[in-house]
Amino acid sequence: MAKVKYYYDSVNLAYRKIKIRKRKKFGYAVLFLLASALFGFLTFVILLNTPYFDTPKERLQAREIENLKLNYAILSKKMDQVDDVIEDIEERDNTVYRVYFNTPAIPIEERKVGYSKIDHYASLQGYDNSKLVISTTKRIDALRKELAVQSKSLDEILKLAKAKSKLLSAIPAIQPVKNENLKQMASGFGYRTDPFTKARKMHEGMDFTAKTGTPVYATGDGVVARADNTASGYGNHIVIRHGYGYQTLYAHLSKYNCRPGKTVKRGDIIGYVGSTGRSEAPHLHYEVHKNGKVVNPLNFYYGNISAVEYVAISKIANQENQSLD
Repeated sequence: MAKVKYYYDSVNLAYRKIKIRKRKKFGYAVLFLLASALFGFLTFVILLNTPYFDTPKERLQAREIENLKLNYAILSKKMDQVDDVIEDIEERDNTVYRVYFNTPAIPIEERKVGYSKIDHYASLQGYDNSKLVISTTKRIDALRKELAVQSKSLDEILKLAKAKSKLLSAIPAIQPVKNENLKQMASGFGYRTDPFTKARKMHEGMDFTAKTGTPVYATGDGVVARADNTASGYGNHIVIRHGYGYQTLYAHLSKYNCRPGKTVKRGDIIGYVGSTGRSEAPHLHYEVHKNGKVVNPLNFYYGNISAVEYVAISKIANQENQSLD
């Protein structure tokens, strides 16, 4: 029950009951409600701006951020797995496929090449998670580049596989003079003593001694590029271009059995042993070139000699003796 309030009437010298008008009561009530509402609103705003209470929107955003972090961790793990698989394919590509088809390996710098432009990722700057987004985008771009290089390499390997029979036929794979026609394998590839100057110099081929007129065979399929005696020191000589970077030279011939432009097969007789040009005795000087560089012919005699014969000829070829030209 509400307390009754009085006031002192000094005129009548008596206490009188205070009567509050209903209108005033209503005003007080409205004022109280407004003050309460304002106080409650201010309290709510203050609480919203404290770190102890999150709005539904903030809680939703927090859940989304956690979900994104989880998805990023999963994505990063998957990218690690993809990277491992690509590296394995690249390793096999360089050490198995490209070696098998005698094709140069792709340098790691070419496989791992990325974007060099500084402003390539400028559009991703300025966000809260820009560093994370940029690093992930760079990694995806690197993987895309590696896949593009590997795809191109496999296309090349596929073409080589289709042309495998031609490649194998083109590689110089037999001795240019048969063993039964040889007197001996006189000199091998490497530094030897010059028969004329007695100086030690590089001998860029192998010398096979045989009787004048002994058949000389093409060591691989190809096209005769030249058959003349215009090159200094070689005398009558033949050059065959086999393709795939291979070229062979047959020097000091007594005569030819082919002409420039003629297509020859491995085992075809292209000329005959002689001693023309800068030669000390009848023999065949034989060279193999790969991609413009002279290489040791001994590495290519796997088509017509046995393992025992190969060991024997390699011992002689590796002796540092005197060449015949």
